Amino acid sequence: MELRDLEYFVVVAEHGHLGRAAEHLGLGQPALSKSLRRLEDALEVRLFRRSPNGMELTAEGSLLLERARELRHSLRNVAREVSDVSRGHAGHIRIGVGPNANDEFLLAAITELLRTEPRITMKVIVSDQDEIIPALHNGQVDVLVNLMVYEPPAGLAFVPLREDECVVCCSPNHRLAGRTHVQLSELSNERWALGEPGLPTQQRLHRAFRDNGLEPPRVALESRSMSLKLEAAANSDLLMYMSRVLAKRFGALQVLPVEELYWVRSIGVIHRKEPYLSPAVRRFIEILTRVTSDASAGALPVRL
Repeated sequence: MELRDLEYFVVVAEHGHLGRAAEHLGLGQPALSKSLRRLEDALEVRLFRRSPNGMELTAEGSLLLERARELRHSLRNVAREVSDVSRGHAGHIRIGVGPNANDEFLLAAITELLRTEPRITMKVIVSDQDEIIPALHNGQVDVLVNLMVYEPPAGLAFVPLREDECVVCCSPNHRLAGRTHVQLSELSNERWALGEPGLPTQQRLHRAFRDNGLEPPRVALESRSMSLKLEAAANSDLLMYMSRVLAKRFGALQVLPVEELYWVRSIGVIHRKEPYLSPAVRRFIEILTRVTSDASAGALPVRL
């Protein structure tokens, strides 16, 4: 069964006359008759009875007309859906997010995308760089929002969004809280809540201790869970080395002014260098870039 023959059948059924249907389609009657015979042979049924009034549908023909109209409606829906996908109005996005990038800029962009494009669905995976960069490479996620310390790995592109400061944080009750300056050596006996040792932030912290002739930081709590580390530091004497934005957003930690550990890194969007980037992903990047730019310019009341 060919879709063209089915469409011709619908036109004949709707006109009830072979000549008028042929004229409507711009075909000769022999070609239209051949199309109908081809369709009847494929289905092994008779679809029409000839009468003095023209072409009358058989019971099988009436059923086929009903289904063919449903198919025509489905095809129109498919065309609209494909068009929506091509314009970035529909689709599914898998977003990887680093803990330090999980801020109100990202939340504002996701909220706007859900509000303006209700046919876009998202899955958001929050994890560390050593997990989500490989996930982007192998296609498990479509786009990342994360900090970029060095040049993007081969095959990936980076779109910068904003700068992020990495600072030492502690509970307001910590013995060093409230100081205007803290020497790195004063942290040599402190305990820390840190992430995986191989992550860039932890590597920089260890390198700073080593370069200043100090023993490695004493890790009392190691976890990938940012919320766990934040709560632990806020309710104990543990220190954290983390984003200033997240520390302010959490609200229960103070920044220690340790000059040797002050570090500015760039947070942005990372995606695969491919000829085709889905329109939904492009729409997400467009909104996130604009939201971040507007907030930085003071156009949006983003609370940091």
